[in-house]
Amino acid sequence: MTDQSTIIPFHVAQKNSATSPYIFFERAEFEYILYVYGRMVASGYWKDYAISASKGVATFAAFQRASERPVFRITKTPALKHKQGSFSILSSQGQILKRGQDLRQTLRYFDKKLIKIVR
Repeated sequence: MTDQSTIIPFHVAQKNSATSPYIFFERAEFEYILYVYGRMVASGYWKDYAISASKGVATFAAFQRASERPVFRITKTPALKHKQGSFSILSSQGQILKRGQDLRQTLRYFDKKLIKIVR
């Protein structure tokens, strides 16, 4: 037998607790990031990735080699939603390369990397 006083219905627990402090990419966001990642892997620019969920920010890091620091980091920071935009792309040195409210628009930064001149 279980003690009924320790069982809390899910809808009651959701109302009483604050939202999770950890930030994650939503499924649609993650699918689009993986779409861009796949294109960059196919073109030979990226070879590995890592995902991090922490308090206040979610990060997708892309690597050229697994032993180095990330070449690019795609971050989601909901606290900046009404200021600079939730999504940003950072270089390996931490410089912000692009920011935006819409992830698809922000990830278009990588389209110019995929264009190759064919002779």
